[in-house]
Amino acid sequence: MSVRVLVRTFSELCITVGALIVLFVVYVLFWTGVKADNAMDHQIDKLQDKWAQGSVPASSGGSPSDAAPAKPGPYKDGEPFAVMYIPRFGFTWNKPVLQGTGTDLLKKGLGHYASTAQLGQKGNFSVAGHRRTYGDPFKDFPKLRKGDAVVLTDGTTWFTYRIDTAEPYKTLPSDVDVIDPVPRKSGFEGAGRYLTLTTCEPEWGHSHRLIVWAHLDATQPVEAGKPEALRR
Repeated sequence: MSVRVLVRTFSELCITVGALIVLFVVYVLFWTGVKADNAMDHQIDKLQDKWAQGSVPASSGGSPSDAAPAKPGPYKDGEPFAVMYIPRFGFTWNKPVLQGTGTDLLKKGLGHYASTAQLGQKGNFSVAGHRRTYGDPFKDFPKLRKGDAVVLTDGTTWFTYRIDTAEPYKTLPSDVDVIDPVPRKSGFEGAGRYLTLTTCEPEWGHSHRLIVWAHLDATQPVEAGKPEALRR
């Protein structure tokens, strides 16, 4: 085989490999995002249909120092039960929260750590989400700051949490204490109604985790309209 043929064959192989790499990058950056966005929209549609049928228990509103929101029934594995809004990420940002944190489930939305408290209840309501790929739900996680609002609704009540972490805390995946009822490094003292958000670090890796902690600041019934944090 001549040198010319070898060079041409190698060049064609490089072009083919390059094309495959480009296609893979397009799949990771674009197509998984399209699929995830559609899946998340479907989960929110399921919730809204459920809420429209009145199949969620009533709960009380007001300040968290008043009567606590009614304890919801058990969440069903893999099913959505709330929608989360984070104004820091833009007023069009909203994601469904599903029960569990399995790999397939996190392609459909955010995942609630099943071992942690339920929404609005005493303890630590903890939620995980992808930083990149599958819709990039927590792409802007490093922008979160103390005082930012994290708002959720279960169809009957709005829950407004306020972040207490000055900036996201970096730790290892093995640091499971971050979702304890009273996280050791959160600065919280004693029992309360807390929220933990977790995602991967670095942006395109998973060697570490980024964490923010928040406390329940206020609740109000959905009939009262959107909470102040969601009003433009």
